[in-house]
Amino acid sequence: MKVNDIHYLTIRMEGSSVFMVEQNKLPFEFSIFEAKTYKDTCIAISTMITRGAGAIGAAGGFAMAQAFLENDPFGFAQGSHGVGEVPRAESGVPRAESRGSFLQQARDDIRSTRPTAQNLFYAIDRVYEAGVKNGTNAAVEEAQKIAAENVEEGRTIGTYGRELIKDGMKVMTHCNAGWLGFVDYGTAVSVIHLAHEQGKKFFVWADETRPRSQGARLTAWELVNAGIDHAIVPDNAGAWLMEKGDVDMIIVGADRIAANGDTANKIGTFEKAIVAKRFNIPFYVAAPFSTFDMSIPDGSHIPIEQRSEDEVHYQTGPDSKGLMHTIRVSAPGSKAINPAFDVTPAELITGIITDKGIVKPETNAIAALFNRK
Repeated sequence: MKVNDIHYLTIRMEGSSVFMVEQNKLPFEFSIFEAKTYKDTCIAISTMITRGAGAIGAAGGFAMAQAFLENDPFGFAQGSHGVGEVPRAESGVPRAESRGSFLQQARDDIRSTRPTAQNLFYAIDRVYEAGVKNGTNAAVEEAQKIAAENVEEGRTIGTYGRELIKDGMKVMTHCNAGWLGFVDYGTAVSVIHLAHEQGKKFFVWADETRPRSQGARLTAWELVNAGIDHAIVPDNAGAWLMEKGDVDMIIVGADRIAANGDTANKIGTFEKAIVAKRFNIPFYVAAPFSTFDMSIPDGSHIPIEQRSEDEVHYQTGPDSKGLMHTIRVSAPGSKAINPAFDVTPAELITGIITDKGIVKPETNAIAALFNRK
């Protein structure tokens, strides 16, 4: 996506540093955050400097590659080696054990940053296995490959999904599944972007998505930049709009999809799906292969991340002079809960838009999709 006529990737790795759009400052300030170590990247993932399933996956892969670079006795430019091929230190003690322990600890650290997003684990495991088998260069190359795949997946998802949008439609989305949630393009919002590029005239309802307000702060910012007609909608106004006949289709992203099609996405997605079913409104999920978790049969096995209650109690934004402030917006002394995701049952989903086509949210259909991959 372009910002001020400059094309940016949401996240990229150059040398040993990972650069990512600082999403916590959007839409009020556009800046790039540099993570110099794998632990820096872990912090960026957990604090939501980078967020969205695809971007989290890329970040996890890059963080794993950074860990290989940080514990590479040969140096990045001196060829590949596996964990078992590490030379002896000056003391004569083999380094393989300490290197292996370091990489395993790094892997655990990265995996612990966001427990729900399947893309994270998919990318970490691919990079770790490549590095253990073929060395540091291979780990870095695999991480870059995953990021490149992520771009193409988003573009292809948008290409398939845009055919669902017709002139005059009013489309609702929830949270941010756009360029900022992927390395580029996105998933649900990629469908919207590419339909807009076709010249189609339609309107988008962007759910504000409390408590972090990804819809109001990120999706809406993307739509402004793309020149797409839209309005920000309070989370609890969705049913009213649907009952009035002002929503023709809902498209959302996903953080993990079980083998039967049950889908975890940002909290509040389940509510939208229930109401959409009541009013016979098509409800689509957009996601690449890396979001499917074929190891679990249904959504009851998806872990739901519980985030800090401070995200419910406090909001951050600029004053009239542009200075950022964090203020409390809830009753002092009250407790809060903050589940980051909920699970939408497959029977409420019309279809899943993947980079291989649109499939029904059914076990056999999903399995067939993987078999022809």
